[in-house]
Amino acid sequence: MLILVTGGAGFIGSHVVGALVEAGHEVRVLDVRSPEPPQFPPGVAFVRGDVRDRTAVEEALHTVDAVCHQAAMVGLGRDFDDAPAYVGCNDLGTAVLLAAMARLRVSELVLAGSMVYYGEGRYDCAHHGTVRPGPRRVADLDAGRFEPLCPRCGEPLTPGLVPEEAPPDPRNVYAATKVAQEHLAAAWARATGGRAVALRYHNVYGPGMPRDTPYAGVASLFRSALARGEPPRVFEDGRQRRDFIHVGDVAAANLAALGAVGAAIPEGTLRAYNVGSGSPHTVGEMATALSAACGGPEPVVTGEYRLGDVRHITASSSRLRKELGWLPQVPFADGMQEFAKASLRGTATAPR
Repeated sequence: MLILVTGGAGFIGSHVVGALVEAGHEVRVLDVRSPEPPQFPPGVAFVRGDVRDRTAVEEALHTVDAVCHQAAMVGLGRDFDDAPAYVGCNDLGTAVLLAAMARLRVSELVLAGSMVYYGEGRYDCAHHGTVRPGPRRVADLDAGRFEPLCPRCGEPLTPGLVPEEAPPDPRNVYAATKVAQEHLAAAWARATGGRAVALRYHNVYGPGMPRDTPYAGVASLFRSALARGEPPRVFEDGRQRRDFIHVGDVAAANLAALGAVGAAIPEGTLRAYNVGSGSPHTVGEMATALSAACGGPEPVVTGEYRLGDVRHITASSSRLRKELGWLPQVPFADGMQEFAKASLRGTATAPR
């Protein structure tokens, strides 16, 4: 197959490109930036262009069989002034791509989704079963009360794993754009008879992450601090639960999804899959493991917070394992050891 990878010069996209080439696919990349070393594998075609540019998108789509759509502005960002940039890159860009796919009759899509789709994760109350807490209050956060409480009785909750059937609950601008991307892809599939897979990535880390940018994930921020000889600064109390997934496993999930999108996914539908390791860790545990692997200073728990962050978000990846036969291959400890020594990319304002 000839596969277009949008954002293929970025962190996750470049790993997807490598996995596709290794599996024997032809690959074309559309990215607004030139690829940083290491360069693409031999035979990969590169089209420089913005995913919002109809001409560039149509050039990149010519004769392709499927699209892996990785291009996006990611992370929580600085403040709400980033909203137009997020919406333009993520939602307008996706709309331009899907419209061109409809015109050129490209009918298979793998979309880079995100666990931010769910907002806060799943919580169970001892008295009321599964509940969905509302947004955390500034007064509680200022007082160091970080854990959501039952919205019905105010009692403590037990965090659990979120299934794909959970409703969307975006709690920041980036999350809102990722939900919109899935809705656009579902509308495209219905209108054209196409097939789409949305891979809801959890906290992706690994070689080639961008450094020193507010748009990067927490693993990159901690790694950048350690490279400067500084301790990682852990927000809240460090007990936030996340699922850290190695970028190589995410690339393998894209490969598995491409195998399914033309076979197991019915025409005119979108199928979502969580992509996580299945072994949640707290942010504090990750910072401690990375500091130890780097031989750097121990993390500092600051009590600071970002209003758009959620407390706990971990999801079940059993659907991906059962339906597509995907299994993560990189254990947390091994991944942290590798990441501690891996090179990072230069500063980026809108990593893809």
